[in-house]
Amino acid sequence: AANVVVVKRSMSPGFAGIDNPLFYDPKTSMLFADAKKALEQVTQAVKNL
Repeated sequence: AANVVVVKRSMSPGFAGIDNPLFYDPKTSMLFADAKKALEQVTQAVKNL
């Protein structure tokens, strides 16, 4: 993909304890939020365009 958006609560590595290199890729945007709430807001914003 040309650009990627990752929805995650924090940069913590999670259960496995391994950082995800995708998070540091220049084509990746991070949206720090609860995924369900964030996607509901993004969906509504797109509908309002």
